[in-house]
Amino acid sequence: MSDEQDDVVEATPEERRRADKVYATLLSRAGERWVQPRMERTSRVLELLDDPQRTYRVIHVTGTNGKTSTSRIIESLVRAHGLRTGLFTSPHLERWTERIRVDGLPIADAAAAAAWDEIEPFVGIVDAELEARGEEPLTFFELLTVLAFVAFADAPIDVLVLEVGMGGAWDSTNTADGDVAVFAPIDMDHADRLGETIAEIATVKAGIIKEGARVVSARQAPEAAAVLRQAAAAKGAEIAFEGEGFALTEDTLAVGGQLITVRGLAGEYREEYLPLYGRHQGANAALAIAAVESLIGDATQAIPGDILTEGLAEVTSPGRLQLLGIEPTVIVDAAHNPHGAAALALALREAFDFDEWGLVLGVLGDKDAIGILRELGPIAAHVFVTAPESDRATDPDSLADLAEGAGLRVTVHHSLADAADSAREWASEVPRRAVAIAGSVVLAGEAITLAKAEDWKSGWRS
Repeated sequence: MSDEQDDVVEATPEERRRADKVYATLLSRAGERWVQPRMERTSRVLELLDDPQRTYRVIHVTGTNGKTSTSRIIESLVRAHGLRTGLFTSPHLERWTERIRVDGLPIADAAAAAAWDEIEPFVGIVDAELEARGEEPLTFFELLTVLAFVAFADAPIDVLVLEVGMGGAWDSTNTADGDVAVFAPIDMDHADRLGETIAEIATVKAGIIKEGARVVSARQAPEAAAVLRQAAAAKGAEIAFEGEGFALTEDTLAVGGQLITVRGLAGEYREEYLPLYGRHQGANAALAIAAVESLIGDATQAIPGDILTEGLAEVTSPGRLQLLGIEPTVIVDAAHNPHGAAALALALREAFDFDEWGLVLGVLGDKDAIGILRELGPIAAHVFVTAPESDRATDPDSLADLAEGAGLRVTVHHSLADAADSAREWASEVPRRAVAIAGSVVLAGEAITLAKAEDWKSGWRS
């Protein structure tokens, strides 16, 4: 996969300093996981800014797994139509500006700082109003969302592909009105915030459906599908599910990815090249195609063949089955819950031809480590346990106990650098071994940075 950062215009030291200062200011707020089930705070800031989020069309994406990959495929397809795009995703892997992308590239540091300068006076006004009511100030994610909306309006863009932060109904991104609502697979995650059943979680996510919108959804558990159908009907929105309205009908391995055939809402697209590994990415592409058909052709016009080919060929999804190293092969995937881990395990079996996998595993404490191990354990010949650089990380020794309890061969490493070094050395000892790094988005970002610094693509040092 290409290193998309190579195309970013280099910022001046002063521009980078200003952007870093903005991020430090955001970090001084209540953290990304500190959320309350309401949008009024974000709406108030946007109101004072004359609602910049209403100046472009919006494709709103939610779900449990596959949101970011689906969003990135949608954005690439929309951009291939000659439209100027915005893409808002979270979290980032290496630097915060990755979350706010204009025409496929991270927002320029100067543009990020300028957007903050524009909103900062209104932040003080709303914080004062909240304080007067005895409420907490605006949070990190609320302000990041506002900053993104302003930056996209300033660009300006034609279409925003907008990934929710958490859930949907009360997420700060839901202050935008999605012309198309997109649902990636819904499973158990963030149960403490979203609900203890799939139906409850689906109910929160269904809140992104707006009056008269079009809705497209991946295959869902029956209880989730029922919730989405009911929510769409209540809003007078048309809904299409994978397997009914559209489908991935064929996928075959190809160099660097796969060839996919998709039955869309408005046309059939045969043997298109997708430079991503894993059948789940083919399914994400089918969902993305249906979303773009819904926005641009009102679900009645097929995407022209040359545009589809260009849009799919330009797709990247860093941290998702991304090749980081050769000799030995190293793959990184952000799989941070059992559903994502299952997709990773299947992809490693189907898309790669190795006899043994070494698994570098680090998990955050609020994630289902046992479930992740249940899915990844069968493909792991050796588990190199470590911890992401986060105060929420699961202790490596505790994670090792879980892995040993599952009958896996385990060693403990108290840094990713040590774990990766040991895993790459292990893989180099015997032909047809490879390494997968997984368990956390934070760990994936660290691995990408480390791989670049140590030049893993030059092969193992002798």
